Amino acid sequence: MSNPKATMHERDAELTETAVRDRVKQTEVDAVARNGLANSEREELAALRRENRRLREDVDVLKRATAFFAKETQ
Repeated sequence: MSNPKATMHERDAELTETAVRDRVKQTEVDAVARNGLANSEREELAALRRENRRLREDVDVLKRATAFFAKETQ
């Protein structure tokens, strides 16, 4: 199947489906280790940051409303 005189690149071209799948998995693992987060974790973090920003804005609006109504009742 494999030519002993073939270069590494030529042998790489003869990869089986399983070998390719294993390389893809390893690349994903390496990317997570290098970047610190998997894509799904990065997406979740972005969503949580958006929600956090919105909640902080809501709290700010409520603080302003509380201050406004507190002034009117005095």
